[in-house]
Amino acid sequence: MASPIRVIQVGVGGMGSVWVQTVQDAPKVTHAALVDVNPRVLEAQALECGKGSSHCYTNLATALKDVEADGLINVTPPQFHEEVCCAALEAGLPVLTEKPLSDGMASARRMVAAAEKAGKTLMVAQNYRYQAFAPTLRRLVASGDLGAPGQVHVSFAKGPHFGGFREEMDHPLIVDMSIHHFDMLRYFLGADPVAVSGQSWNPSWSWFKGDASTALHFAFEHVIHASYTGSWCSTGAETSWNADWRIECEDGVYVATNDVLYRAPTGEGPRAVSLDPMPLARQAYLLDAFRRAVTEDVVPETTGADNLKSLGMVFGAVEAVSSGNVVRLPLEN
Repeated sequence: MASPIRVIQVGVGGMGSVWVQTVQDAPKVTHAALVDVNPRVLEAQALECGKGSSHCYTNLATALKDVEADGLINVTPPQFHEEVCCAALEAGLPVLTEKPLSDGMASARRMVAAAEKAGKTLMVAQNYRYQAFAPTLRRLVASGDLGAPGQVHVSFAKGPHFGGFREEMDHPLIVDMSIHHFDMLRYFLGADPVAVSGQSWNPSWSWFKGDASTALHFAFEHVIHASYTGSWCSTGAETSWNADWRIECEDGVYVATNDVLYRAPTGEGPRAVSLDPMPLARQAYLLDAFRRAVTEDVVPETTGADNLKSLGMVFGAVEAVSSGNVVRLPLEN
């Protein structure tokens, strides 16, 4: 077996701990270094994965200078994505970065341009695509066995108490969470949106500073329309993190509720669908796809360039709810 690729991981607290464990569990990937601004968290995670202090850095520039690596995993908050990713790309390292790609379209475009200039992979961790129900639903819709899709209804309700930067964001639901569902819309439909409109608000009981609830309408290519309702301050009867889905086609409906997938041809009751096998899922799938991009030049589905379309849905939605206008997509700026 070929030697494991060596990765520098930037950000090891919070979601970073999930990536630390994912790398630990991967037979073909290993940590070359851990980077975090919090020495206490850094030490704890180094101990967790059996790395000594020589593998720990509180400064990315020093790590990039001192460490031999094959790639970098960026698990910092969105406002730091451009700085971290561009530094790695300029140092010649491919990058796998957490979503959202960036905290703004202009910086995201600069990141994609930096990857193109460096000739290196910039991959976005859209892990919700890679769990059994999602590829199965995508395959069914693409097969056309129920005809072409025409309308989609997505409902999401969760009440997480994260603390930290998410609870201080202006549009925490849309920017930090709904990016997953927007990306899945593109993934399931094999189409891109052309416009978005809607509203957002913050219920009186919300523990978020910014709007934690929204109702949006997306118009897609091929005359497909999608409604999206979401709340990150739900008080009960929550959906799964994947949301509940209803994709209506010419000859029937696909429904996903609590991650169970149903197929209902016109005139028939819904029947559960067996999910396609998926040996690797979520972060494990993404990490292996990143490894293959590094070692085999396999272009991942969730490149930064492709992800600009999903990110555009996010900031298009923010503009729509802020202005009350219909916003055309893709965004021009």
